[in-house]
Amino acid sequence: MKPFCLPAGHFVRGTVTCPGDKSISHRCIILSAISSQKTLINNFPANDDCLSTVNVFKKLGIKINAGNKKICVFGKGLYGLRKSIKPIFVGESGTTLRLISGVLAGQKFASKLVAGDALSGRPMRRVTVPLRLMGAEIRAKRKPLTVEEYAPIAIKGGNLKSIIYRMPVASAQVKSAILFAGLYAKGKTVVIEPVPSRDHTERLLKQFNAGLKIKGSRIELSGNKDLKSPGEIYVPGDISSAAFFMVMASLLPKSNLCLKNVSLNPSRLGVLKVLKKMNARIRVINTESCKSAGGEPMGDIIVSSSRLKGVIVKSKEIPSLIDELPVLMVAATLAKGRTVFEGVQELRVKETDRINSMERNLLRMGADIKVLNKGKREDIEINGVNFLYAAKVKSFGDHRTAMSMVVAGLLSRGRTCIDDVSCINKSYPGFLLDLKKILH
Repeated sequence: MKPFCLPAGHFVRGTVTCPGDKSISHRCIILSAISSQKTLINNFPANDDCLSTVNVFKKLGIKINAGNKKICVFGKGLYGLRKSIKPIFVGESGTTLRLISGVLAGQKFASKLVAGDALSGRPMRRVTVPLRLMGAEIRAKRKPLTVEEYAPIAIKGGNLKSIIYRMPVASAQVKSAILFAGLYAKGKTVVIEPVPSRDHTERLLKQFNAGLKIKGSRIELSGNKDLKSPGEIYVPGDISSAAFFMVMASLLPKSNLCLKNVSLNPSRLGVLKVLKKMNARIRVINTESCKSAGGEPMGDIIVSSSRLKGVIVKSKEIPSLIDELPVLMVAATLAKGRTVFEGVQELRVKETDRINSMERNLLRMGADIKVLNKGKREDIEINGVNFLYAAKVKSFGDHRTAMSMVVAGLLSRGRTCIDDVSCINKSYPGFLLDLKKILH
C-alpha cells in the first residue's frame, strides 16, 4: 500500500512526453516473438502490464534484451516457441492473458496460464468460445452455477481451422486473440465487428507482412504465412495516459500543457472528440505518420484552461474511449450542465468494477452522479457542480481509478488522500514524477 495526498489550488504548465502506447507495445512484443529475425522496439514502456508480456515470451524460449526505453526481441517464427515446463504467470495484465491465449491456441504443445487475484476474477469466455470453435482444447475455472470462465486456463493447441466469427461485443482484445490464432489456422479466418474497436493489431499485422484484408467491419486473415519483422518499430505515446493530463489542464485555471508524440490512431480518438465537444481548448500540431509502427499517426496535443460543458456520449462512441471514461467522469463533475455516458456496462469487468469505484469516490467528493440501469444497458448521468470537496478516496487497486482520483484531488478544495497509488505502475510508473514537473 502506498498512500498519496495532494493539495488543491495548483495549475499545470510545461511539456509531458507520455510513455509508449501500452496496447501497441503488447502487440509489438507478440508479433516480434513469432516473426523471423530480430526486432528493435523503441519507446517501449516499462510498465507492469507490458513487462508481463515480455516475461511470458521469455518463459516460451524467446530471447529479449531490454535497455533504456528500448527492447530487442529475437523472433523464432510462428512455430519457434518452446513449451514452458511450469505454468505461465501473466500477473494482472488482461491484455497479456487474452492475446497470448490466441498464440498458444496455435502451438503444438500444451500450456497453462495463471493470473493475479484481480485478473482471475475477470471473464474469459468471450475468448475461449471462439478459440474452441477454431479447434483449441481449453479448460478454465468456472464458478458454481455459472457458465462464465476465468483463469487459470489450460490450452492444448495445434491443428486449428479457420472460422467466420461475428463478435457479440466490440473488443480489441478478443478480436486480436482470434486473429493471432488465425495466423496458425488453415484457410481464411474472418472476424466481423459490431462497431469498430482499436485497430493496432491489424496495422501491425500488415507491418509484419501477414495476409490481411479489411473490408468495412470485416477482417480477413489468411493463415500459415510466415511473418517478417520490419526490423525496427517506434511506439507513439499512449493517448490513454495523456488523457489524465488533458483533463487536468482543461479544468485547472491558468494551465497550458504540450503532450508530445501522442498516438492519434482514429480508433482511439474518442477522448479528444468528447473533450472538444465539452468545449475544451485542444489543438493538435506536428502530426506525422509513424510508419515503423504500421502507419500509426502521432502528433503533439496542446491543452489549455477552459470552461467545460455537459454532453451526451452515445453507446457507439464508448469503444473508442473505454479506458478514458474514468477521467472523463471527473471532467463531467465540474462541467456546466448534464453529461450522460450511455452503455458503459463494460466498465464492470475491467481491473476493478470502474462504475462502482468512480461512483463511490466521486460521491464522497460531492459530485452529483447517478448510475441508470436500462435493462442490459447501464448509463452514467452526471450533473456538474461548482466544486469538489477534498476527501479520503480509494484506488480499489485499479491504475485508472487511482490516476483519475489524482486529477480529481487537484481539482478539489482541500487535501485529498488516495489510499494506494502503487497500482499506477500497471500502466504509467512515472505518472507522479511527470506530474510533479509540471505542477505549479
